[in-house]
Amino acid sequence: MTVIALAAARRRVPLAAGGCLLSFTAFWLAQRAADVSMIDLMVYRAEGATVRAGGDLYASLFTEAHLPTTYPPFATLLFTPLTLLDTADMRALAAPANLLLLIAFVHLSLRLVHGERHARVESVLWAAALAVWCEPVWTTLRYGQINLLLAVLVLWDLTRRPGHRWAGVGIGVAAAIKLTPALFATFLLLTGAVEALRRGPWRPAVRHACVAAVSFTGATALAAAVLPYDSWRFWTRMVFEAGRVGFAEETANQSLRGVVARLLHTGEPGAAWALAAAVAGALGLAVAVAAALGGERAWAALACAATALLVSPVSWSHHWVWCVPMVLLLGAEARRRGGRRLWAVTGAAALVFCSYALWWVPHGAGRPELAQDYGQMTLSALYVVTAFAFLLVAAVAVTPSRTSRTV
Repeated sequence: MTVIALAAARRRVPLAAGGCLLSFTAFWLAQRAADVSMIDLMVYRAEGATVRAGGDLYASLFTEAHLPTTYPPFATLLFTPLTLLDTADMRALAAPANLLLLIAFVHLSLRLVHGERHARVESVLWAAALAVWCEPVWTTLRYGQINLLLAVLVLWDLTRRPGHRWAGVGIGVAAAIKLTPALFATFLLLTGAVEALRRGPWRPAVRHACVAAVSFTGATALAAAVLPYDSWRFWTRMVFEAGRVGFAEETANQSLRGVVARLLHTGEPGAAWALAAAVAGALGLAVAVAAALGGERAWAALACAATALLVSPVSWSHHWVWCVPMVLLLGAEARRRGGRRLWAVTGAAALVFCSYALWWVPHGAGRPELAQDYGQMTLSALYVVTAFAFLLVAAVAVTPSRTSRTV
């Protein structure tokens, strides 16, 4: 690097840092003005207090909203340190902690998108300054959710070199906290199985999946040793009760189950959702595995993420923080390949997640989602539609005969 280029790089980093700090400060002020509740963070703290007191975790309701425990017991063990802080201090620390996690998430996302190269500091800071305003990130911080932590754990795994000794631990721990990331282990196992049929019985993806499974089992066993009754209750009963989380048709539920429930005007979509989820899961995993086999690691990881969000019984809008690497990948592909269509897709995806359009429909008390018209159902299905569009673009992008063409 020349002296001039080095001097220019040194100027870009402080400028990006200032822009990021300004954006984060404006975001913090906006959240304060909105008087965000951080209600999920309050639930986490109450769950930790229940564990310390030896209470019945899954029979208790927390906060003035009377919310139940929905996470596996291992998650509640991790929440117990929150009881060492008073509520005011915990709330004050939650926002900056999540903003730091956002920067880490963007860094890992850019590393995933651009391969083994380290993301430029200024690129990370500018992307984080913009990403903080998208609806899933806003809502994550509004509720004090742990979505960014889980995403960082998963991406830390998926950006390791193949065969790395610790690759899989992040996915396993994330799945022990919240079950949805377990689909990444399934994806890795399928990828390894196909590779084994072609090249031999033991592939890095299989090892990756096995480490994830062992990590998940170890974390779950630890929780069972400390909380045997709660663990038995969760794994034999609560894990099957999706209704504990909330009504299926709620606008915030941006999964296939939520869309089908709103489309059929019912809170119990039943077999219709099960069939749709099975088809979407099979197709999504097929795209992810094909991408992985073709060496397209970013498309593979994010196709799996999109599939997990689609097939989960409940994918609240704040779970969709995966929109950040999705949009970054689409933008990188548009820049690499050129073509108006890819730029249009990138812009449309960014608009969906930054427009907050899903909240333009009736929602809240009284279950108004059961009476949505087709226009309202379209708005409240935007994340799901975008995920399917992403999978379609991914399928085209990783097709060997199309890799040299403009999408």
